Amino acid sequence: MSDMAPTLDRSLGTLHLWGICVGLVISGEYFGWSYGWASAGTLGFLWSTGFVTAMYAALIFSFTELATAIPSAGGPFAYSLRAFGPLSGRVAGVATLIEFLFASPAVALAIGAYLGVQFPDLDPKLAAVALYAVFAVINIVGVKTSATLLLAVTVIAIGELLVFMGVMAPSFSWSHFVAHGWGPTAGGQPSFEGILKSLPFAIWFYLGLEGAAMAAEEVRDPARTTKIAFIGAIATLVALALGVMLFAGGAGDWRLLSNINDPLPQAMRRVVGSSSGWLKMLVWLGLFGLIASFHGNIIGYSRQIFAMARAGYLPAMLGRVHSRFRTPHLGILAGSVVGVAAIFSDSLVTIEGQSLTASIVTLSVFGALTVYVLSMASLIGLRRSAPDLERPFRTPGYPFVPVFALGSAATTLAVLAYYNQTVFRIFLMLLAGGALATRGKSPPPVTAD
Repeated sequence: MSDMAPTLDRSLGTLHLWGICVGLVISGEYFGWSYGWASAGTLGFLWSTGFVTAMYAALIFSFTELATAIPSAGGPFAYSLRAFGPLSGRVAGVATLIEFLFASPAVALAIGAYLGVQFPDLDPKLAAVALYAVFAVINIVGVKTSATLLLAVTVIAIGELLVFMGVMAPSFSWSHFVAHGWGPTAGGQPSFEGILKSLPFAIWFYLGLEGAAMAAEEVRDPARTTKIAFIGAIATLVALALGVMLFAGGAGDWRLLSNINDPLPQAMRRVVGSSSGWLKMLVWLGLFGLIASFHGNIIGYSRQIFAMARAGYLPAMLGRVHSRFRTPHLGILAGSVVGVAAIFSDSLVTIEGQSLTASIVTLSVFGALTVYVLSMASLIGLRRSAPDLERPFRTPGYPFVPVFALGSAATTLAVLAYYNQTVFRIFLMLLAGGALATRGKSPPPVTAD
């Protein structure tokens, strides 16, 4: 396998990596999660969010060990390849691609929906395609440039979420939040089935957090930077997720927000009115949260494409690094083509009565959970097969923490597969097809254009 260190630009610091971590995920605070209320109600969704938060806390400590011991652009692909060999590596790599490639168009369409609040005549699909074009260029021109922009956008997005909480706080009532709090169940009793069905939308609060590991080869001091950035990111995201959910649900009838793509603007509209400057600010600055995640997803899928191509499992041309900008430009463009195709298929395809957007959220979650299972198994396997591997950070509470993360991810994957059987079959076909398509290739030389 070729050494990528001389080709990618190792220029990112702790704040850059923290910004990538939070930026990858922060769109989950703006949309997607409220679909969980439709399944479980506000109280049921609190339970599923609590479980998922514990799972991600365990995951992030475990990923910190992996990312500091094996600082590779391949992330989960590299961990599984090292621990279990080519087949496991290919499956982890394809699952990672499914996660990030399909999360991106969902976020892009949500950005179009947010813009539609201000510009009703704007076609959200065209807005999403324009977004791909702009951010593909930004990502190609340099990782430090794109990471600095992502950091700035992420800080603005966090500030806007704090403003949202402040504006909504005077209208918050716990009685509003708990009214009909167990969702669509007879007699208002807890529904275990509803809680289980809401799990993918709780995962959406944190989905993609591990993607920052794929920037490890572009970080100046991976051993120190990764652990600070990862742990700081999970603390930031937990606080934001709980705050947004409570203040949005406690300001009125939360059921009106449970099946829409823009819950925060609609929640604020009921409090301050349609003509309020606060609402306009939320719509415009709220776009920064979605843009941050979209931008971060491009970093994620492009590095995974690059790493798999460099290792010989994707066409060699996708493993090239631009000679001037030192970024995987062809990987960025290839992933963008897939995203644009998904955008234009949104109104043409429905799965189990859901729009394509809702289904690709679930598809992305299947990819993520598969990555988590394989990565936690890799951590445990490497502790046994490579005890002398240098580990600048060791997972606290080993082996309980990674075992808990692995068991939680595997259980959640099984539950979601049961309740989303058609989407799961599609996921398995994509996973198997990708694993078969990437077999039997030999590593290409890494060259620059």
